[in-house]
Amino acid sequence: MGYTGFTLVMPFLPLFIAQLGVSDVGEVAMWTGLSLGVTPGLTAILAPAWGRLGDRFGRKIMVERSLVSFVVLFTAMAFVTSVWQVLALRAIQGLFAGYGSLSVAMAAESAPRDRMPSAIGAVQTAQRIGPGVGPVIGGLLAGFVGLRRAFVATAMFYLVALVIVHAMYDDRAIHAQPADAAETGRVTFRNVLAFRNFILLLTVIFGLQFVDRSFGPVLPLYVEQVGVTHGNVPIVSGALFSIMAFTGALGHHFCGKLLRVSGGTGSGPSRTGYASRTVIAGGAAVAAAGAGLFGLSGNLWIMAAASVLLGLGIGAAMTASYSAAGAVIPPGAHGAGFGLLTSASLIGMASSPFIAGFVGGASIRIVFFADLALMGILAAVVRKTMTD
Repeated sequence: MGYTGFTLVMPFLPLFIAQLGVSDVGEVAMWTGLSLGVTPGLTAILAPAWGRLGDRFGRKIMVERSLVSFVVLFTAMAFVTSVWQVLALRAIQGLFAGYGSLSVAMAAESAPRDRMPSAIGAVQTAQRIGPGVGPVIGGLLAGFVGLRRAFVATAMFYLVALVIVHAMYDDRAIHAQPADAAETGRVTFRNVLAFRNFILLLTVIFGLQFVDRSFGPVLPLYVEQVGVTHGNVPIVSGALFSIMAFTGALGHHFCGKLLRVSGGTGSGPSRTGYASRTVIAGGAAVAAAGAGLFGLSGNLWIMAAASVLLGLGIGAAMTASYSAAGAVIPPGAHGAGFGLLTSASLIGMASSPFIAGFVGGASIRIVFFADLALMGILAAVVRKTMTD
């Protein structure tokens, strides 16, 4: 529910900022990048502190705290009168966000190691399905009731999510430890960084998230540039965002099967590493092709095909990266290991809109070609350096 609500309005933030009186395309892209990037940026800084509080007081209360803040802040967003107020509210959201960052680690911790890719893929599929639905609903709402009322609708989605978590989430069951769980002693971040391929996987997750989030500040503007009438921009760009989200969910969902196929008939860590390397490199290459298509053509059908490639490639590579990391992190280090992975993801999420917004002010196509280059480099580096 939270991810659906968020994407009711955030893909159309450039249009809302334009409504607030910012007329220059470059300035719209810049303010959009700042507003989209500040929340995950602050979340990445505060995530360790919220994680320690969650360990002490329970993760359920931390998630409820975050959801309550989103209900209040998205309601307030409907009443802003200037662009700096949007940026300020997004900054405050970053101080209280973090409800989604624990879910992947929890899935990895709760699943047997041989089913970890499926568990991680299932969680990431759910996180993608919401954004797949949200932009279409948001585009329709923006057309019928206006963007301001769409922010109120977003707040209601978070309210429903809050009620569901309060009524159905059992913190004790999620964090139950087996009776024979082994003590692994104190694990430091230096220990975690020394795990096989871990620093490479941190870089890959950052890069995938960076490319995935680079479209937020520029895609609606690009859709209008290629000839779509202003009134139809929310619906068309919303459909493209939804295609990326749904195909990304498919990439997450089928990643476990891709890992098994890529790993062949063998077993053991070397086959797991080979499979992960193949899926990550292949997914990044597919995403590079999608970014290239966006940059080369403004045809809407080609853009739809590019969205499919981007979603599938990033979805499969992201789940394979988390699974490869999970395969080398011992159970006693899951909190530290997945905390670092989440920080890499959030840094990519935060920095991408900033950079894409500034670059998009000069040329939106440059953003797509930069994504192409980044995904191509990641595919080559993973293929060359990731060990089995």
